[in-house]
Formats: sequence, C-alpha cells, structure tokens
Amino acid sequence: MADKTPKLLSGGNPQIPKGDGDAPVQAYIAAMPGWKRAAGERLDALIERAVPGVQKAVRWNSPFYGVEGKGWFASFHCFTRYIKITFFKGAALDPLPPVASKDVDVRYLHIHEGEDIDEDRLARWLKQAAAIPGWITGR
Repeated sequence: MADKTPKLLSGGNPQIPKGDGDAPVQAYIAAMPGWKRAAGERLDALIERAVPGVQKAVRWNSPFYGVEGKGWFASFHCFTRYIKITFFKGAALDPLPPVASKDVDVRYLHIHEGEDIDEDRLARWLKQAAAIPGWITGR
C-alpha cells in the first residue's frame, strides 16, 4: 500500500490537491508539521467562528477562505519559521495587518511558534475582510 502522507514542500508546506470544501482544508491542516498543525486548527476554528458559513478550498497548496459571491478574503501558508496569513484586501482593514506586500491591496500577519495571538484583533480583521469584495480566482 502506498504512503498517503502528503509531501511537504519548501518550508514544510503540505502539498494538497486543489479541492473545494472543508475536507481538503482539513487534510492540509492535518499535514502541517510540528507546532503549525495546532496553530492551523486554531486558525481554522477562529475563521469559522468569525465568519459563519465561510466557504473553504485548497488552491496553490494553501487553504482559502471566502464568502459566496464576494470571493476569497484570506488564506494561509506554511513557511519554515512561521505561518503567513494573507488578507487579499488587507489594505482596507483597520488597523492594517502588520506586514506589507508587493501587491498594494494585500497585507499579511505572520504567526511564529510560541507567539501569543491576539484572537480578538484577528477575528475583527477576518470579519472586516469577509464583509468586503474579495479576490476572485478561476477554478
């Protein structure tokens, strides 16, 4: 029987096939290495609480979160030393998420091992991001 464990790409990011719904997102989270798995579980649960009815998918080996008819508002991705949360229209959030992007609309939040996450602030960003038109991708 072949090993079904997802391959970890650069930085420990799980390689998960593109797919819609909760199942591919949960497969991604289950394959996150070390401390990142618990952080991914916590982040996914926070997004579900902050944005009831959130749509989920895996695209480009990252979980994506969106609102039907409005597009994707956030995703996250594993890197060697942190998890990068992407707010696709983060420049419209108040206060701004701390990390800038080359794309003027995008802002990031990095989560490092052992770091205390301000879940209230993160939930406010998620709610704001979900309320505005997000990023539309092809299937």
